[in-house]
Amino acid sequence: MFQSFDSTTSPDTCAVRVQALRRAMKAIAVDGFLVPRADIHQGEYVPARDARLGWISSFTGSAGFAAVLDTRAALFVDGRYGIQARQQVDLDIYEIWKHPEQKLSEFILDGMAQGAKLAYDPWLHTIGAIEALRKELAGRVELVPVENLIDKVWQDQPPAPQGLMQVHPLEFAGLDHVQKIKDIAAALTSAGQDHMIMTQPDNVAWLTNTRGSDLGQTPVTLCLAVLHSDARLDLYIDEAKLTPAMHAHLGDRVSIHAIGAFARDVQRLAGVVRIDRAVAPQALADLPNAVFAPDAVTLAKARKNPSELQGARAAHLRDGAAMATFLYWVSQNGETGLNEIQIARKLEEFRTATGQLRNISFDTICGSGPNGAIVHYRVNEDSNRQLNSGEILLVDSGAQYQDGTTDITRTLAIGPPPAEAVRANTLVLQGMIAISRLRFPRGLAGRDIDAIARQALWNAGLDYDHGTGHGVGSFLSVHEGPQGISRRAEVELAEGMILSNEPGYYKEGAFGIRIENLVYVTQAPEITGADARDMLSFVTLTLAPIDRALIDVSLLTSVERHWLDTYHAQVLAQIAPLVSPEVHRWLTQACAPL
Repeated sequence: MFQSFDSTTSPDTCAVRVQALRRAMKAIAVDGFLVPRADIHQGEYVPARDARLGWISSFTGSAGFAAVLDTRAALFVDGRYGIQARQQVDLDIYEIWKHPEQKLSEFILDGMAQGAKLAYDPWLHTIGAIEALRKELAGRVELVPVENLIDKVWQDQPPAPQGLMQVHPLEFAGLDHVQKIKDIAAALTSAGQDHMIMTQPDNVAWLTNTRGSDLGQTPVTLCLAVLHSDARLDLYIDEAKLTPAMHAHLGDRVSIHAIGAFARDVQRLAGVVRIDRAVAPQALADLPNAVFAPDAVTLAKARKNPSELQGARAAHLRDGAAMATFLYWVSQNGETGLNEIQIARKLEEFRTATGQLRNISFDTICGSGPNGAIVHYRVNEDSNRQLNSGEILLVDSGAQYQDGTTDITRTLAIGPPPAEAVRANTLVLQGMIAISRLRFPRGLAGRDIDAIARQALWNAGLDYDHGTGHGVGSFLSVHEGPQGISRRAEVELAEGMILSNEPGYYKEGAFGIRIENLVYVTQAPEITGADARDMLSFVTLTLAPIDRALIDVSLLTSVERHWLDTYHAQVLAQIAPLVSPEVHRWLTQACAPL
């Protein structure tokens, strides 16, 4: 499951590929081509066949896009990937632009002449994105939909994945898929809509109580679907992915079609068609009788039902025991010359030993010293560092169990930590505690509370360039919308939503710090003196100690100390019975009151 990444795209190879793309551009008389990270499904992860951005640029991050013009090219990445992009990309070919602060339209208008043609694949860009770009270009540059030009020049492009679709048992799903289909169809009827186009495989997986292996660490089957208001579902999928047992599970309400028939069939839909412009491809923008509204499954999937929450608790208890064993192992071996790859593999061994690991939920981020400052660092044989005493180790990892998905980050001191790192870690911890303790009125979104996680850092003149939290699926995507905690998270938080709580701080060339627990939203408990206002709060799912060697207790308030002592007491009470005697003894010290 774990594998370190070795880029095979050398600078010379990248130059050859860009030249080939420019020849393809010239052949159809266009002056530029957009290369997104996304595939038709607009998910965070793509199969090898659709890794076009990585092929043309060598950038391996999970978000970003490129614009290749006749004589210039730019890679656009957000604050998480600035360091990584500069390390991976040939800077003689690509300019690195920080998105969204620096806009694609600025690069295009600066690099293309009046009346130039900018080509794009309409199946890989959303309706909303193309509409916004067209307005920003203001008629100066023409946007031209074309067949994908990367596919024309990528001679050894891998085949599409062929994983089998699998049944997700009712005990974990919590609700029969036929009832789910009826419920969402009823929502369409209430809205006066006849059909809903579904392009996100995780939504289809949740609706049909299925899972898969096409994306490896994200357990889905790549497919498309159309849900009808009479509670029928047309599923567009490679028939080879369906076993007789799967046909029986799906039942008569689900009709199977070849995925190649999707584009033709949606054009024939009669009645009002619901399309999510945030994720639907531009190729669907001109469907007759289309209305734009979010996929009705997305919010239902985000609000976990009691069975899904119970599964999440069980998964985190199991994962907490594996993490405790891992943290004990690091405490005993961290100064013996271990390297990042050894550490990442050892963590997976402990999770595998649970007997219930299906996969890791994303490539483990195991960054020591300066590598920890790369927010989404992925170790490879060239970057692999040996741990050194006096350094900081950041380990961000997660697991996929059939009953739940986990995601946890712990920052560890290897030997005596530098004072600067202790101070920064304590400020990050204060932000994490602030979110953990928060009570907030119903109706608020993640954007309304993001600043609370940053206050201690801001007061010290520090900050971080990623969101504070993302949604998490139920044996689905580890990064799940629409909920989140960030300046751009606009969806109201509601009971059952699972989110990460992960402030951080990164000093380039020195160290990275992040502390991450998963939480879920619940009705806030009653407190003395409160009025009748409807309030929500968070319940912490993650169970693992936080490194005491990186905490400056003098900076914590009494309330913060009490929260951490209470949390560690819960960790000890719930995890200690699940681990070996030697880990139990270590855990007792790691969870001792401050």
